[in-house]
This record gives sequence, structure tokens and C-alpha cells, in this order.
Amino acid sequence: MRDPYGTLGVARTASEKEVKSAYRKLAKEFHPDKNKDNPKAAERFSDATKAYDLLSDKAKRAQFDRGEIDADGNPLNPFGGMGGGFGRGYPGGGRPSGGFRDQEFSGMTPDDMDLGDLFEGLFGGGRSRNSGAKRGFGQRPPPPPKKRGADIQYRLAVPFVDAASGKDQRITLADGKTINLKLPGGVEDGTQMRLKGKGHAGPGGNGDGIVIVEVGSHPFFVRDGDHIRMDLPLTLDEAIRGAKVKCPTADGPVMLTIKPGTNGGTVMRLAGRGWTRSGAKSGDGSSARGDQLVTLEIQLPEDLDALNETLGDWEDPAKPREKFGF
Repeated sequence: MRDPYGTLGVARTASEKEVKSAYRKLAKEFHPDKNKDNPKAAERFSDATKAYDLLSDKAKRAQFDRGEIDADGNPLNPFGGMGGGFGRGYPGGGRPSGGFRDQEFSGMTPDDMDLGDLFEGLFGGGRSRNSGAKRGFGQRPPPPPKKRGADIQYRLAVPFVDAASGKDQRITLADGKTINLKLPGGVEDGTQMRLKGKGHAGPGGNGDGIVIVEVGSHPFFVRDGDHIRMDLPLTLDEAIRGAKVKCPTADGPVMLTIKPGTNGGTVMRLAGRGWTRSGAKSGDGSSARGDQLVTLEIQLPEDLDALNETLGDWEDPAKPREKFGF
């Protein structure tokens, strides 16, 4: 996989928010469900997900930036840049220049020498006075860590009203188990949730489950940040005389009191009936959610004959367009 920063199109100094925003943009553009006839889109989606998994993990991102792991999260060889090739012979197959002979090793030949001792002398090693054990280059490097299992991706379709109110969702995992999943505050289409240890098994432990949330649309509710907007129709007589009318919300219907003489376009605010706020905690009450904004629309009757007969020659003396100069 290419450099994760390049995959997401962000700088190495990008903040967590910038990394998350870049991933969501790519996830929406290359999601397999939206590109069923484009196999390259699925590959781009997979690469972007792997890059986000690495950069969204603070520890792994720091390890990658220090060059300790690669873009797939695998450890890099700490001695990868060092040359080898220490052999028995001399350069070119001959003896060293300057009259340096085997006898100067007190009768030892290259076959008799302990190269571990030689390296220890060169690199400040030596023998321990207590145990006689060798240090430094005399020791073998520790074995590489075992690789954990692959992650498993899940798609979770969440109804609009459930996402708005933060209702827990049920999801069935690959192993057949069903769990309750608590939605995060501010959840939106494309939000990812990580389930630790719910992926494939591996020598180094299980991978994770990655849940991608898909928020459904609604026939009359529209999300506006932390708020929910909707239009509520009124009859002419309800607007003129006033009335108590039912109004739907994400938590069920409520009664609205319409004042006599209410104009069309009036916006009524229902506090705490909007979308769950990002970072909100349980017990926050209405502050944990935005508001529902209801725009009132006056609906005239289909049969206007009776209304015209009642009005007779009456004309409204108001001049609603006077501010426009006519």
C-alpha cells in the first residue's frame, strides 16, 4: 500500500479532524455500493480504509512517522540498512597490506577467532564479569511480533429517527453473535465504529470489526447540523382562529399550540427534539441534542367557492409588499 498520507491526500501535519474528513470524502466517493461496476473504486475504498485505520490510531501513526512500522502496520527490520558480508578471507582474497600477519594474533588464524568478541570490542561490548554472557552484537534480535487477524467490515443501516435520538442498534457479527451497539453522538452517514477483537483470528490475536453507519433518509424530516427541520401544514381556519395540532418528532408526536392570526412561514422551536450532539454524554438532558424547527404553512381549501361567498366584497387593507416599493 502507498503512503497512507498520500492515499488520503493529507499532509503529515494533518489533524485528526482533517484525516477523518478526508477519509469520509473518499469513502462516500468510492464506496462499493455506489460503484458496483468499477472494481478500481473498491480498491481505492479499501486503501483509504487501511490508511485511515493506521492514521486514526495515535500509537500506530507515531510508530509509522518514526519509521518503526510500514503502511500496513508491520514492523520494519531495525538492521535493514546495515551491510553484511563479514567473511573469513581478506579483501581480494589476499593478505592485508602493511605487513600485518597471522602471527600477530598470537598464533590464531581467522578460523580460530571469535567474531562475537571482535564485534564486542569494536562496539563497546565485552563480557559480563558476573555471568560471562555476551552483549551487543553477540545477541540475537528478538523475533518479530506475530501478526493479528484481518479486520472485518460491517454495514449498519440506521433509520433516520434512530440516528437522531441515538437509539441503540442490534448487529449480527460474522461469528453469528448479535450485540447491542450504542451510536456515538453526532453520528452521520459514513461514521465508522471499531469493535475490538471482533475480526478474523490470527497468530497475534483477533482483528477488529469496522462498522460503517449508513443513515437513512426521511419523508419529511431533514437534518440541519444538530437541528431537524420540517414543514407543518395548517388549515386557514386554524391559522385565523388558533388551534392545537399534532406535530411529529423523532421521539413521537407532540401537541403544538397555534396562536390566532398565525402567519405562514412562522418557525416554532421544539427544544431538545433534534439530533444527538457530538460528544454528548448520557444524562445531559435536552443539552445533549439540538432542536426541531417547525415551519408553519397555511394551506387553502380545495373548494374556494364557499370562502369567496363568505368574504363577499371584503378586501384585506394590509399592504404586505409595501416594503418592496409597490
